[in-house]
Amino acid sequence: MQNELKLIDYLQDRHSTPVAQIKGPGPSDEELDAILTCAARVPDHGKLAPWRFIVYRGEVCEQLGEAFLNIALADNPDLPDAAREAERVRFTRAPLVVGVVSTAAPHVKIPEWEQVLSAGAVCLNMLMAANAQGYVANWRSEWIAYDARALELLGVRPEEKVAGFIHIGSSDFPTPDRPRPPLAEIVSYAGHRPA
Repeated sequence: MQNELKLIDYLQDRHSTPVAQIKGPGPSDEELDAILTCAARVPDHGKLAPWRFIVYRGEVCEQLGEAFLNIALADNPDLPDAAREAERVRFTRAPLVVGVVSTAAPHVKIPEWEQVLSAGAVCLNMLMAANAQGYVANWRSEWIAYDARALELLGVRPEEKVAGFIHIGSSDFPTPDRPRPPLAEIVSYAGHRPA
């Protein structure tokens, strides 16, 4: 019962730390393996595992930042200095970034939409698994998830889509909660609500 109370307390307070407030250290290899193992424990109709992970850290993140900047400059040569710097540090804001790649595809039995939803569940599980390991995390997509040039550099195949980039690290920033929708605005009952 006590574990259930701890979990419900966590879920009632769950929030993401802003990427700008994430810093080192990040998970060790063993901790990352534990996070990814937990992330993969999601509903998966047909046991297809319609997703995969790409881990970005270290020097490759700096190289990707320069590549993102070059793509952004090709589209907008007058990019302001602050925007240029934002591209350079896009993947170095946290000690590591995990790309969750949806490999959803037409299937004789399993609707493609259900496969896509499974990849979304992986992203949320990864946030919670990172928190359980004592780290903070943020689920992002941003323009690089939709640009064919960036996707090729990121190792995402043309037939795949990015479900999210999970930035994982540490923080001592007191993250304020944001307003959440009142249940009355998002819940309806078929028929009538029981008394």
